[in-house]
Amino acid sequence: MNAELLTIGNEILIGQIINTNAVWMAQQLNMIGVSVIHMSSVADERTAILKAFEDASQRADIVLITGGLGPTKDDITKKTFCDYFETDLILDEKVLKDVTEFFAKRNKEVTDINKKQALVPKGCLVMRNKNGTAPGMWMEKNNTIFMSMPGVPYEMQMIMTSGFIPEIKKRFTLPFIYHKTILTQGIGESVLSELISDWEDSLTEKEIGLAYLPSPGMVRLRLSSKGLNEGELISKIEKEVENIKPLIEKYIYGYEEYGKDQPKIEEILGKLLLEKNLTLGLSESCTGGYISHLITSVAGSSAYYNGCIVPYHNEFKQALLKVDPTIFEKHGAVSEACVKAMAKETLTVFKSDVSIAVSGIAGPSGGTSDKPVGTTWIAVAYHDTIIAKCFVFGDNRGRNIHMTASTAMNMLRKLILKIEE
Repeated sequence: MNAELLTIGNEILIGQIINTNAVWMAQQLNMIGVSVIHMSSVADERTAILKAFEDASQRADIVLITGGLGPTKDDITKKTFCDYFETDLILDEKVLKDVTEFFAKRNKEVTDINKKQALVPKGCLVMRNKNGTAPGMWMEKNNTIFMSMPGVPYEMQMIMTSGFIPEIKKRFTLPFIYHKTILTQGIGESVLSELISDWEDSLTEKEIGLAYLPSPGMVRLRLSSKGLNEGELISKIEKEVENIKPLIEKYIYGYEEYGKDQPKIEEILGKLLLEKNLTLGLSESCTGGYISHLITSVAGSSAYYNGCIVPYHNEFKQALLKVDPTIFEKHGAVSEACVKAMAKETLTVFKSDVSIAVSGIAGPSGGTSDKPVGTTWIAVAYHDTIIAKCFVFGDNRGRNIHMTASTAMNMLRKLILKIEE
């Protein structure tokens, strides 16, 4: 069964708000075996909406519509819904009761405009909205099901989970769709593709799809399959995860289960520090405290995180971390010698078991022929062991800071686990 997601509203088209609804709905539909094949957005304009309905009906078995269900004149979805299905609006007493109670609980009077929310297309299956006033509406035409919901996320989500999804599952026998994502760091998409080419080719005959999802410093590999036996699907994909491990194990830092939050490198590192009963100290130059921000964004990080020094200028690298001034003269602040000295002293300052030290040229200025913008030295220390590596991340400041942080945390994770670089 195929679905299309249609968002109505000028606010989406002009970039005033981000369409998070489509992402959430796609996940929920995938988890019950419905494949989303198309997403689109359309303006609050009758002709455009009618054409979008007609086009969607040619592509999909189910069309999920969000937006345009408010009580004001600019919200025209419900009226256009009636035009498409050649019907009229009628008063639904149950919805009117819901609307009245909604305002009564808030000690507010129900206006005539509010009461219009109880008008629904004649012949529709109404899905009640416990979080707002606009109900969900289920209509069918030419073997296509249309489901209309308000665009407010927590209202839409409630109607989907308590109304539309149970109704879809009751009416149709659906296949299972299973996804598992391998999280990698430290290898580019093209190099990764060459490395696993033979393994990837073998997936076709097993009816497993593979998608590359790159982001700065990381590539996610999503394996997907569909079938009637959920256990067999899971077993089949887990077997392929095991098959790929010998090829890229040193780049894998975690796994993502579809429908759950993607594990973040700072969460994975934090869990490892807890398991090993280790404490962490940081010294950050080019990242300006960004790694510290990521570490402390994880609840419970105080159990393993001791603190951070941000010595942005060489004067304070020397004063706070005892970096020998001759290092700056001979090698510069962006050097192996400098970050190793920083990492070593960070262990002492924070009385920590492990440390990270970074120094680089974030940009957009400051680069030289020997050290272009993006050049970054990272050192990680685990007791007496200190490892330092140089990277050239590029010329975008924000991307450089992000990649430095994720690379540094993964370097420390690998050092703790004794994973060979």
